[in-house]
Amino acid sequence: MGEVIEITSDTFQGLVLESEKPVVVDFWAPWCGSCRMIAPVIDEIAADREDIVVGKVNVDDAPDIAQRYGIQGIPFIGLFENGQLVRNAVGAMPRAGIEQALGLGG
Repeated sequence: MGEVIEITSDTFQGLVLESEKPVVVDFWAPWCGSCRMIAPVIDEIAADREDIVVGKVNVDDAPDIAQRYGIQGIPFIGLFENGQLVRNAVGAMPRAGIEQALGLGG
């Protein structure tokens, strides 16, 4: 894919739940310092991986999605496969930690 896509409440179903590829979703908010800290890592993963889709959900703009998945702390990075949240990483961590938590094998 190459770049991080913005995901909203209106596009979540089609871009994430109906995607044929696994989707990494970064749940974040503009006021979250840790979220801003890992943003370049999320961008790197998107740039380096053609086998997955990488997107971001602003939890302030889409609280319904965060609530649906019981997300209480951000950054929350989720891996969705076949419409299901299958793995996640919570908190700021280096790229290797995120990829390991999500089972992406760096």
